[in-house]
Amino acid sequence: MSSEAARRTIGFIGLGHMGGPMAANLVRAGYPVTGFDVVPEALEAAQAAGVAVASSSAEAASGADVVITMLPAGKHVFAAYEGEGPGGGLLAAAKPGSLFLECSTIAVEDARTAHELALAAGHHSLDAPVSGGVMGAEAGTLTFMVGGTAEDFADAAEILEVMGKRIVHCGGAGAGQAAKVCNNMILGVSMIAVSEAFVLGEKLGLTHQALFDVAANASGQCWALTTNCPVPGPVPASPANRDYQPGFAGALMAKDLGLAVEALNATGTAASLGRAAEEIYRHFALDGGAGTDFSGIINTIRQASEGLATLDTDS
Repeated sequence: MSSEAARRTIGFIGLGHMGGPMAANLVRAGYPVTGFDVVPEALEAAQAAGVAVASSSAEAASGADVVITMLPAGKHVFAAYEGEGPGGGLLAAAKPGSLFLECSTIAVEDARTAHELALAAGHHSLDAPVSGGVMGAEAGTLTFMVGGTAEDFADAAEILEVMGKRIVHCGGAGAGQAAKVCNNMILGVSMIAVSEAFVLGEKLGLTHQALFDVAANASGQCWALTTNCPVPGPVPASPANRDYQPGFAGALMAKDLGLAVEALNATGTAASLGRAAEEIYRHFALDGGAGTDFSGIINTIRQASEGLATLDTDS
C-alpha cells in the first residue's frame, strides 16, 4: 500500500455477514477503519477484528476520506445518507470531497439517485456491488462491479483491490448495479437448473459424484455447480455440506431477482427464465428458505418431485 493510501481513513457502515469481513480485510491491510452497524453483535465482531467502532453512522463518517456502505436495500442507503438518528446523516457528516463507495445491492435507479445525492452534497460517488458471497468477503476475493467516473474508479482501485480479486469498471453511475442484477439473474437461473439436474440424476440412479465429474468438465460447467454445488460431497466448501447455512441466503437471492424483474419491466425485456426464477425464489424465501443458502432450492425441487411421483402412482 502506498504512503498516500496509508493516510486514507475509512468509515464503514453496515458490518454484517458481508461488510464485517470486508472491513476486517481493510484493517489487516493497514487502513484505519471506523465502523457502525445498528446490530450490537455486528459491532462487537468488527471491534474484535480491529475495526474502531462508532456510536453512529455520522461519527464513523466524520473525517473519513472514504465512506463505504453495505446495507440491505435502497431505502436503507437513503436513510443512511440523509436520515436522522444513529444510522443516518452520512452526507452531512463526511468532509467535503469524500469518496462514497456504495457496495449494497440495490435497484439501478436507486443507485443513480444515491450517486446524485452524493454529488449534490459535494462528494464523489461510485456504486460498487459485489459478487462472491461470505466466503469471498472473508477471503478478500470478491468481484466488484463498479459504476461511476473513470477518475473516481482509479481513486478507489487500491481500496477495492484489498477486498476483491476482480474489479471491473462497468460504466457510469448505476452501471455496477446493472451488471450485478444481470449477473445474479444468471446465477439464480443456473442454480435452479443445476438443482433440477441433480434431482433428475438421483431418480435415474446417478451418484452425485458421477454427475458432478461429468458436468463440471463438460458443457454444464458453471459457478453454481463447481463452487456452490447444491449437494454435499463433490465440493467440500459448498454450503450443502453445512446443512445449507449461507453462504448467500435465499432471502437475498429473492431480493436480487426481484430487482432483476423490476429492471426487466422498466426496460421491456423478455426474460421468461429470469421471471420464473424470481417466482421460485420468492416462494422459497417465504416458505422457510429465507435464512438458508440459496442452493437449498434443491430440497424444494425434491419435495415437489415427490409430489409428482405420488400423483403419477395414483393415476
